[in-house]
This record gives sequence, C-alpha cells and structure tokens, in this order.
Amino acid sequence: MQLLDGKVLSAQIKQEIAAEVAQIRDQGGKIPHLVAILVGNKGASETYVASKMKNCEEVGMNSTLIRFDPSVTEEELLAKVREVNENPDMDGLIVQLPSPTISTPTG
Repeated sequence: MQLLDGKVLSAQIKQEIAAEVAQIRDQGGKIPHLVAILVGNKGASETYVASKMKNCEEVGMNSTLIRFDPSVTEEELLAKVREVNENPDMDGLIVQLPSPTISTPTG
C-alpha cells in the first residue's frame, strides 16, 4: 500500500496546471476562465468558492464570482447560467449549492 501526501500531490498538480496555462498564454491562446455563482452567504459555501477562486489565481487562470441575494428567483438564476454558458470567454461554471432558490432532488 502506498500512502499519498495530499498537500504535496496538490502542489504538484497545481504546478503542472500553472505550466500548461503559462504555455497557453505564451502561445497566444485563450486562458481558461471559471465562473462561480453563489447564492446567499452560507459560510461553508463562501469558503469553498473562495478556495476555487484562489486556486485559479495561483495557476494563472481567470475566474469570476457572481453573487446573488437569497431572494433571487429561479428564473433569474437560470438566465444567468444560460448567459454564462453562451459566453465563449467562459469555460467552466460552478453553481454553488445549497441554494435557497434551487430545490435539489433527493434519492
């Protein structure tokens, strides 16, 4: 059995991603862009999304955080998701759950 050091492995992966992003930039390519949508202000969700934004910065990727008040309607939230999906400058999307606007199936 081989034990893995998560911190060391994470740092290695970040270095590899940073090198790939730098190569893309040096070749004039499009830098990957992650968008996170956060509804409300739950502590754990705030921490998780902040970590994703920080990781993007560390590896040279672009990131955008879009915040909504808990009173946002499902229609408004879905319209923003569509807008992000249709934007060719944005490559990845996280809608951070739990969201008071979206009901999630249980199973």
